[in-house]
Amino acid sequence: MSMDSNREHLKDLTEIRSMMERSSSFISLSGLSGVSAGIVGLIAAFVLHSRLNPFLSFRTTTYMTAEKRTELIIFGAVVSFAVLVITFALAIFFTARKAKKKGLPVWDGSSKRLVINLFIPLLTGGIFCLLLLYHYFDWLVLPSMIIFYGLALVNAAKFTLSEMKWLGITEIAIGLLAMFFISEAIIFWGIGFGVMNIIYGLVMYFKYEK
Repeated sequence: MSMDSNREHLKDLTEIRSMMERSSSFISLSGLSGVSAGIVGLIAAFVLHSRLNPFLSFRTTTYMTAEKRTELIIFGAVVSFAVLVITFALAIFFTARKAKKKGLPVWDGSSKRLVINLFIPLLTGGIFCLLLLYHYFDWLVLPSMIIFYGLALVNAAKFTLSEMKWLGITEIAIGLLAMFFISEAIIFWGIGFGVMNIIYGLVMYFKYEK
């Protein structure tokens, strides 16, 4: 077999591998979805900051009235759920727009695997945070949210752009720092869900979409 023939076979194998990677990975994810998620996260952090300060101290939580604690839990839960819904809706909008421009499908096998692998850790994290509240470990909820968000990104990165893995690792590190500097947890929450998402989204936008 000649050298030219070997090169042709190698080229064919490379192209086949590239096609298989594209078919198994969701490459339509838009960087603007990360930017929008970060903006929503920063707004939520600002809204939560003054109201959730009592959750950041073991001593304050211990002497808080049951009515006040319930009020804060409901407020935090409503804001967090609103952030999740708005972020997911914006992600669908920007990703669908990008996919339409490139003539790619939005909802296929790769996108289904992405969503499933993203939401398994998110759902687990949500239940874990509820259990923390049940056992009165209120001050650990915000750091735990960041950590499980990072784990969700790392888990989902197998089915989309590899840069998401590094965002996830960064989020985990931020969550662990928030666990250590617990009185500043809301600031770390804003950095994780806000600033880092914006930075990641901008990097992805200028790298893949501009």
